[in-house]
Amino acid sequence: MEDRGTRHTRDGYAEALLELGERDPRVVVLDADLSASTQTGRFRDRFPERFFNCGVAEQDLMGTAAGLAAAGKVAFASTFAMFATGRAYDQVRNTIAYSDLDVKIVATHGGISVGEDGSSHQANEDIALMRVVPGMKVIVPADFYEAREAVKAAAELPGPVYVRLGRSKVPVLFDEGYVFEFGRARVMRRGGDLSIFSTGMMTWHCLAAAELLEKEGIDAEVVHLATVKPLDHAAVLESASKTGLALSVEEHSVLGGLGGALAELLAERRPTKLRRIGVPDVFGTSGTADELLEHFGLTSRHIAHAAVELRGERGVDRL
Repeated sequence: MEDRGTRHTRDGYAEALLELGERDPRVVVLDADLSASTQTGRFRDRFPERFFNCGVAEQDLMGTAAGLAAAGKVAFASTFAMFATGRAYDQVRNTIAYSDLDVKIVATHGGISVGEDGSSHQANEDIALMRVVPGMKVIVPADFYEAREAVKAAAELPGPVYVRLGRSKVPVLFDEGYVFEFGRARVMRRGGDLSIFSTGMMTWHCLAAAELLEKEGIDAEVVHLATVKPLDHAAVLESASKTGLALSVEEHSVLGGLGGALAELLAERRPTKLRRIGVPDVFGTSGTADELLEHFGLTSRHIAHAAVELRGERGVDRL
């Protein structure tokens, strides 16, 4: 793969907010005293009259965002993923989603790549929680450019949206001209031997795994699903029907996230042998992002080994 460097997805969020703020006076941004981390501080500096720091009170943050949306604003509510989906779940479900309000929850620091902050701050259940909220749309961008364009797209979508971003810099996959299509999968690499379905930062690792597999004569198709809900049923079924084998990869619990969504769809529509790669049914732990990806088996090498095993072949030691 071409090396395009690394960038923060939350920087893409900040750029999108500035653009949205310039063109739509209805856009307001709320934060829970974490604007330096979520990068919403850049919007605050440009549009101070449309920025609201709710303090360390995430439930109030969501309630206030709901009130602003009910008054006709397009409200972006930001904090860490653990707090947005865990601490404020009641407000997200009963105040925002139940009323189908125009609140866009853009949560940073999702997944184990939060790193040294440890298990208390590693939201590995957030996609599952947001997936089951009626009417909630769930987006997990892969890189800086997709995050920027997904946030702009979220502003135009009716009702509540959950956008999950990370803490660490991640490899850049796309470019300045990238066009985000909500609800549409993107086939990143064509192949016929198995389908690798991924979301978020793991798509880069899946593409790297596909290159390792190619050297061993295995032709993997990599399908990036930035929109986890609603899932692109047609694209998933087409790929799974072609290859007959499916591997899901996510920086999230194997329960209830992308793997769960794929299992539900494939079981009903196109029974397919599926293996889910993600965080097992355990809490996270402390370590650097790279150490934790290694610890939980989310590197390209681990993904390639899983693909070999899924095909029923003996492990390839060179991988």
